[in-house]
Amino acid sequence: MASDLAFAGLGLALLLLAGDSLVRGAVNLSLRLGVPALIVSLTIVAFGTSAPELLIGVKAVLDNAPGIALGNVVGSNTANVLLVLGIPALITGLRTAECDTRRTFVMMLMASVFFIFICMIGPITWIHGLGLLLALGAVLADAFLSARSHRREQTARDAAARDAEEEEEVEGADPGLGWGKISVFLLLGLIGLPLGADLLVDSSVSIAREIGVSETVIGLTLVAIGTSLPELATTVMAALRRQADVALGNVIGSNMFNLLAIVGIASLVGRIDVPPEMLRFDLWVMLAASVLLTPFVFWKWPLNRAWGVVFVLLYVAYLVVVLV
Repeated sequence: MASDLAFAGLGLALLLLAGDSLVRGAVNLSLRLGVPALIVSLTIVAFGTSAPELLIGVKAVLDNAPGIALGNVVGSNTANVLLVLGIPALITGLRTAECDTRRTFVMMLMASVFFIFICMIGPITWIHGLGLLLALGAVLADAFLSARSHRREQTARDAAARDAEEEEEVEGADPGLGWGKISVFLLLGLIGLPLGADLLVDSSVSIAREIGVSETVIGLTLVAIGTSLPELATTVMAALRRQADVALGNVIGSNMFNLLAIVGIASLVGRIDVPPEMLRFDLWVMLAASVLLTPFVFWKWPLNRAWGVVFVLLYVAYLVVVLV
């Protein structure tokens, strides 16, 4: 048991470090090749930061452990709302009055409902996966067109300044990074991600068997919380900098990508059976947690410390129900 926990921790650490390394290498390679910063933000950063979850999903499906694959996605989305937003709210509070995430929030809710529908008619096959990926393509296209339209409204001078600012703010961008370092970052990411996924999935399956719980429970708790740590770190920093829009946008974008991309791609390598307990409970908790953000997105309620306590307690209660 102790060795399995150690291997799970090592696998998670490898995933997080390799994912960060891959993002840094891919972002700087793309900017060096002349890819616009906007496209890099919408595609490469989004895919790179979710690479650990993606590798876990694919590995779990190949190892016939669909509970870990789906549990990771559903559990991560629940944790993203209740824990990843709850903890920063406890620390500093999040002022949402200046945020406008209504459009992407509605798209996240639609993606959640679409995902639940696919799970209800499951098992999830490559046909359903293509549907999820088509929905992801529509989301990315909408985000790109909206951003481009907004930028066209600026004057040429403002647009130029905006472009320069965006290049500096793209996650992982480093103007001084040489080709050698870029290659090292890419290599470390490409080697570390599959190794980390192997360790985490294999040890998680062993832990589930040793303590007598389902793989789904391990996916919903241990794996989901672990893979939500990068989002938590980003959101805490955004809260400390009083950037509520970054915090909300990070959670909303991550949740959409988890539902549409990770399960969509994982289903292309094998069929994903949906555990009955997830249909009865966990999917609806995920949806309820997402809907809980409605007053903060549409009516601009401040996500203060009191709400932070509520969010964290709700997540603790969810864990108790799942584990008991």
